Amino acid sequence: MKILWLVNIPLPEASLLMGEKPLPYGGWLLEVSKFISKREDVDLYIAFPHKRVNKYRILYGENIIYYAFKHINERNYKSIRCKKILECIFKEVKPDLVHVYGTELLHTLAFINICRELDIKVVISIQGLVSVISRHMYAGLPFRAIYGATVRNILLKDNVSGLKNLFAKRGKLEIEAIKRTNHIIGRTTWDKACISQINPNAKYYFCNETLRNEFYKHSWELDKCEKHSIFLSQCQYPIKGLHYVLEALAIILRQYPDAKLYVSGKNIIKSDTIKDKMLMTYYGRYIKKMIMKLGLENSIVFTGVLDEKSMCEAYLKSHVFVCASSIENSPNSLGEAMILGVPCVVSDVGGISDMIRHMEEGFVYQSDAPYMLAHYICEIFNNEDLALEFSKNARIHALKTHDRQENLNRLLHIYEEFLK
Repeated sequence: MKILWLVNIPLPEASLLMGEKPLPYGGWLLEVSKFISKREDVDLYIAFPHKRVNKYRILYGENIIYYAFKHINERNYKSIRCKKILECIFKEVKPDLVHVYGTELLHTLAFINICRELDIKVVISIQGLVSVISRHMYAGLPFRAIYGATVRNILLKDNVSGLKNLFAKRGKLEIEAIKRTNHIIGRTTWDKACISQINPNAKYYFCNETLRNEFYKHSWELDKCEKHSIFLSQCQYPIKGLHYVLEALAIILRQYPDAKLYVSGKNIIKSDTIKDKMLMTYYGRYIKKMIMKLGLENSIVFTGVLDEKSMCEAYLKSHVFVCASSIENSPNSLGEAMILGVPCVVSDVGGISDMIRHMEEGFVYQSDAPYMLAHYICEIFNNEDLALEFSKNARIHALKTHDRQENLNRLLHIYEEFLK
């Protein structure tokens, strides 16, 4: 069985083969690809876009053959309609099945069109849905934060309003791709509802995701964490809700003056050099002013981008994990926190309620109510028994949701059923 995956980023092995540092993203793809590629009855090929590739490049991994192809952006998308570059990949691989991971980027529709023309079976796995996410981009921000722009924002059109427009633009092609595909893999009530409204005729397959390997090796211990510390795994986009967390942190500090917020990912408020200042977004500037206004300078740490091991250590060090997003499907960050047993406080958006049970495995709160986020974090800080109960229950649930063998078997079953 020849399977061709389309993914949005290079997997670590592919990055190393290209002489690049592996990206700390897409961990759910890494583990599943390892398991599938070792099967004797499967030949796995993985295609991904890359800005340094002019046409396409073949990379030979240990058990996987990779195809890096020319990146498609908004400006040259019309020229890719001929699909010559991608057609060459299809003719070389001659796949029995194409599995598209994610509909967020423009190459998805190009792949779907080729599959239809060549009569190749194709299935899409839903990650996020940009057509829906765009509706939640403003995330309760004031007018000036939505429409304000720095020099960088003006050049790249990526202020908050610009991001909404970009996501909506990509969303139109996403909707077209989903309408042209009759087989969809999802994992939450949210993505099932969205898909059923876009393409009521599509067959929906349920399959949970497998997490990065490091997170199956450890478990959180209350005695070893930094007391009154909070961990937020992303902040680059407004939908991740950092502005809400800052409001909550200001309230928490009244009761716990030693509370500290750790934020991983790109430091959006960094302005040490002229280059930093030129690259800063208006949202980053808004966050920086908010930190100063609320007096949070000594209570927040931006860790930078963390690799798999460092990310796991950051979770284990934390007293509470927070997901304050205005929209999510089923965030792997929450899955990672739960499988480690870190007590969680998460916003009730998208598919979150499918992942965690309120007051049994963590706290779930209204996304635009930072005062409730603050309240629930303080409840965990104040009650060791509650923290331990959440930790135990969340870990039991997550070990089932992210069971590696079960999820692999489910995916292979979907492939077999589909090919029949």
